[in-house]
Amino acid sequence: MRLAIVGAGLLVVGAIAVATGVLPLDDAIAVAARVWPILLFAVAVTVVAELADRAGLFAAIAERLARLGRGHGWVLWLLVVLLAVAATVFLSLDTTAVLLTPVVVLLARHHGYPPLPFALTTVWLANTASLLLPVSNLTNLLAEHALGYSDPARFAALMAAPAIAAVVVPCIVIGVVFRRELGTRYTALAAEAPRDRVLFWTAATVVAVLIPFLVSGLPVWMPASAAAAVLLAVFVVRDRAVVRPRLVPWGLLLFASGLFLVVEAGHALGLSAVLAGAIGSGDDPLALLRMAASGLVGANAIDNLPAYLALEPVADSPARIAALLVGVNAGPLVTPWASLAVLLWHDRLRSLEVELPWRRYVVLGLVTAPVTVLLATLALALTG
Repeated sequence: MRLAIVGAGLLVVGAIAVATGVLPLDDAIAVAARVWPILLFAVAVTVVAELADRAGLFAAIAERLARLGRGHGWVLWLLVVLLAVAATVFLSLDTTAVLLTPVVVLLARHHGYPPLPFALTTVWLANTASLLLPVSNLTNLLAEHALGYSDPARFAALMAAPAIAAVVVPCIVIGVVFRRELGTRYTALAAEAPRDRVLFWTAATVVAVLIPFLVSGLPVWMPASAAAAVLLAVFVVRDRAVVRPRLVPWGLLLFASGLFLVVEAGHALGLSAVLAGAIGSGDDPLALLRMAASGLVGANAIDNLPAYLALEPVADSPARIAALLVGVNAGPLVTPWASLAVLLWHDRLRSLEVELPWRRYVVLGLVTAPVTVLLATLALALTG
């Protein structure tokens, strides 16, 4: 609700900018033409993930991971890491932060582990693992458009080295901080049968078919929308009560739509020139570090999406766009508002009665975020 209110306010400000001529109407139309496929994908993949979760898909995967772990805490945690990375890369960071978090928290509790290291794993990897593919993050879809890439493999080739570094560093930190908790053993519990086998296997099939289409080169809103339509149709027949308007992330739609207009109005007023003078230019390692650091600071100051939109015009080469993505995707680990995923994740923790004081979160983030961004940017500089 709060996000929707903020988004509505941003839309009003954007409308005023258009009405007063601060943002020319043609520019506003161009922004709309650029972002509607991105927002449609965000809605469709959110619906797919929500319905797959309702069908019990993520819980079933987690239970199977517990059996694969064979009673070893370290192995179980590493399998959760792999699950979080896969969910983020293919189904976006919000899926990991919002839907996977309660699954792994319950998984940890059922097997006698404190939920905190598992919960921290999901939120950190929701951000840092979102570098590899365009579909992993809204910022990536914007960057793909700015780069002019139509092949996800080309995007992945650019981002592969920093993506690996951005996953490894947070995992090392969590492994060191929670080494005692993860070093114990557990007894795997028997898996529960799906509540509705038709819904479960339909969701599993739809997600399995969707993933390769998301990296096929097709506009991603097409397969995501088709997958959402199939699942909605099956749920209407099998579990109609789930199919409600709240499946649509209205708050995200309002927030992103208003944000695009407001930031574009800022660029019309000269924001790009100010930032260019402050950040500089070039593709050498120091310049890329400055670009990534600006993204990190901007994300933790005002949220990663507006930070990306503000800095994108200054990122005038593929390497600089990649460095900006490192900053705004792998850097939002410090403040609660650094990314929408963090706020949604914390709401889920509170509903599960998991306590993580923001002070501790900030301290851990202050250690992890700069090192992650530094090493990921150096990986980019060495391979880009």
